[in-house]
Amino acid sequence: MKREPVLIVNQLNAKLQIGDKIYPVVEDLSFELIKGQTLAIVGESGCGKTMTALSLMRLLSNPLSLPPTGEVLYKGNNLLTIPEKEMRKIRGGKIAMIFQDPSSALNPVYRIGDQLMESVALHRRLFGDEAVACVIEALKEVHISSPEERLYDYPHQLSGGMKQRIMIAMALIGEPDILIADEPTTALDVTIQLQVLGLIKQLQLKKQMAVLLITHDMGVVAEMADEVIVMYASNKVESGEVNQIFDHMAHPYTMGLFNSRPNDSSSKGNLKAIKGSVPSIMNYPEGCRFHPRCPFVMESCKKGYIPNFEIKNSSHLAKCLLYDGSFVSLEKLKEHNLI
Repeated sequence: MKREPVLIVNQLNAKLQIGDKIYPVVEDLSFELIKGQTLAIVGESGCGKTMTALSLMRLLSNPLSLPPTGEVLYKGNNLLTIPEKEMRKIRGGKIAMIFQDPSSALNPVYRIGDQLMESVALHRRLFGDEAVACVIEALKEVHISSPEERLYDYPHQLSGGMKQRIMIAMALIGEPDILIADEPTTALDVTIQLQVLGLIKQLQLKKQMAVLLITHDMGVVAEMADEVIVMYASNKVESGEVNQIFDHMAHPYTMGLFNSRPNDSSSKGNLKAIKGSVPSIMNYPEGCRFHPRCPFVMESCKKGYIPNFEIKNSSHLAKCLLYDGSFVSLEKLKEHNLI
């Protein structure tokens, strides 16, 4: 039986205003975060993943960004409408975020211990020796060696992997219900990436947090996720349980992401890239926004609203006319051996 969600997102919309024009960056996005489980949002750069996370945390920059609309329900409150003073108590405490570049997230002129103790004071109301003990325990949890000495280090004295562990410790110090990890391994080499992902998974199991993982890497999705949302050009184009997605990738964009992963043959320079690039928010195509790049494109894809379709009568959904049951789409599925 599915557990009670700790966060419910209904029809989230985020927009940018450039001059006198308004452009969507997240459109009608809905999902739930479940205690102890990981939801991955995956897609290329520019698809709306990070804007989703910043919208949830109310960290979009003004005046370029308009206030996000919809519902982000946490403990019965809509985080998009509560006063900023209340949101500050939740942000970084009960809902914490790890950013993709720890070097820019840490203040270069303050010692590690000072930055961590600021979080302890804000979210745990601990000071003095109690705060120091709490920080040392947090550093031990993320496997920082000699934590008593690291308190006096500046960020530039630490490796990229160590800085990311510090960021994880800072995120977890407020004992969050929800952890948002925005490309947490992008700036790290492969070995350290695996260590950081393993650490997040280990701490999630220990603390039963819900994790929202933002990534472009389908390999990370396979390793970490319970459920998956695939985003493209501000839209959710496919969603479902991780096994549903990997066993039966339905949307052509998801197939393209999966096929573009590096493998043994790609090491010889044979990466199967998706043709073209993500369209600018100022120039989204009509109809399905993926149709200019899609190998399965039909005339019906080029105009009008594209609904979500259930795949095999399940919770697996795809925003694609290949599954509308029409003669043309069935023939296209047969042509590409998809049925």
